[in-house]
This record gives sequence, structure tokens and C-alpha cells, in this order.
Amino acid sequence: QVHLVETGGGLVQAGGSLRLSCEASGRSFSSYGMGWFRRAPGKERLFVAAISRSGEDTNYADSVKGRFTISRDNAKNMVYLQMNSLKSEDTAVYYCAARPGDSISIPYLYWGQGTQVTVSS
Repeated sequence: QVHLVETGGGLVQAGGSLRLSCEASGRSFSSYGMGWFRRAPGKERLFVAAISRSGEDTNYADSVKGRFTISRDNAKNMVYLQMNSLKSEDTAVYYCAARPGDSISIPYLYWGQGTQVTVSS
């Protein structure tokens, strides 16, 4: 069982930056692949970024490549999402998620409550 809590959301102007954090409680954080997802108003939840258990491998949605960076600190049970050059279309609730492995066939089993990011144009 993993409990996830996201922080760091807020209101930012277009072109600005935010750093989201996700703290995981529970055992064996380093055994979980981690991801960030987002849900814009009236839309489905979409993949944003993922990071492997070791932190060596990452992947991103095309819409955020070159602007967002996912990272993790296994010693602190933390995962981060650095968001730069924010656009109004990045406005959404951002969710942290965990899955027991790195394979894309493994579903994300644990989800945080979400943190709101609002980008004003």
C-alpha cells in the first residue's frame, strides 16, 4: 500500500514555472514506478510523465516534452515534476501515481488526491 500526497500547485502566469512534489508513504518506495497525470476541466485524465524505479528512465507526453522534467529521490520517498514555460493549456488538476514495477503493462494502482495548477494567459 502506498499513500501519495501532491503539493506545489497554484496560480502562475503563462511562461512561468512551478514545481510539483509528491510524497509517498509506505514501504519500498523504490520498488514503484511513478507517474504524473493531469485532468483539464471537462476532459479525461491524461498521462504527463513517468519515471522508472531507479530514476534512470523517463518518458513524457509530447505536449510537455522539453518543458517538464520528472525526477525522484528514493531516499526521501519523493517524486517531482518541474514545469517550465507553462501555457494556459497546462491548466489542470495534476495527479501523482504509483505502480509496482516499470513495465507499461502494469497499471498505476495508487493515486494522490491531486493538486490544481492554473496558468493565466
